[in-house]
Amino acid sequence: MMRIAVVGYGNIGKFAVEAVDAAPDMELAGVVRRKARGETLPGIQVVEDIRALGPVDVALLCVPTRSVEETALQYLAAGFHTVDSFDIHTNIPALRRTLHQAAVEAGKVAVISSGWDPGSDSVVRALMQACAPSGVTYTNFGPGMSMGHTVAVKAIEGVEGALSMTIPVGSGIHRRMVYVQLKPGAKLEEVAAKIKADPYFVNDETHVVAVDDINTVMDRGHGVHMVRKGTSGKTDNQRFEFNMSINNPALTAQVMVSCARAAMRQKPGCYTMIEIPVVDLLPGDRDQWVASLV
Repeated sequence: MMRIAVVGYGNIGKFAVEAVDAAPDMELAGVVRRKARGETLPGIQVVEDIRALGPVDVALLCVPTRSVEETALQYLAAGFHTVDSFDIHTNIPALRRTLHQAAVEAGKVAVISSGWDPGSDSVVRALMQACAPSGVTYTNFGPGMSMGHTVAVKAIEGVEGALSMTIPVGSGIHRRMVYVQLKPGAKLEEVAAKIKADPYFVNDETHVVAVDDINTVMDRGHGVHMVRKGTSGKTDNQRFEFNMSINNPALTAQVMVSCARAAMRQKPGCYTMIEIPVVDLLPGDRDQWVASLV
């Protein structure tokens, strides 16, 4: 049984605990929180220092994207495999280089960007590209809650609560609808300007709407519709589609848990999901899955 620690207990962390509990080959070592003094969760050990949990194989870093690099470096150096859901696509290659060096030096494995996009959707895109090497893939998200964007808005001064909704326009183009519950004295126009200047939003059409209570608009559902049209060999008009409707944090947590299993099966280094054999995400041995899935 692999012993898994969940680092952070926000939207993703709560679902990660459930996914670990449901895994046949894992047990939950506990939850790590920065301010855990006196905090209790039924049947779960909550600590501030992962070393208080005893032996731990993999640390699931359920922390904001902008904290991933620092946190992963800390846990790798301390001797733990790490799995995260870093979701700033353009920064993934740089993070991979940094964590690869740290992981090799520590003799450990880091699996990065292991949510559903980037993550499992990346695997689907890679398979589509293999089937039609020439062509175009459109990834249309939503409509639904983007956790990375929502966390980024929550960190802006003057914001009490937030929800960033991704609205597909088509052909891989998206609109951001951002709902904010303002703190007393905060001005909507100032908050909106900061949101639109954030790297998460700067390249998209973004609308910011103030609400009295963020809970009245909260919805953690999301989805994706991917389409690739291209050429197989010299044959045109090959078309592939992939659809799903999901609870965003629940799927992110499940993919992270599956990647924790895969982390135990890789050589030291840093990996994205397209670099990991798909079968390594599944419990049990390869012969079992070859017999049932191939």
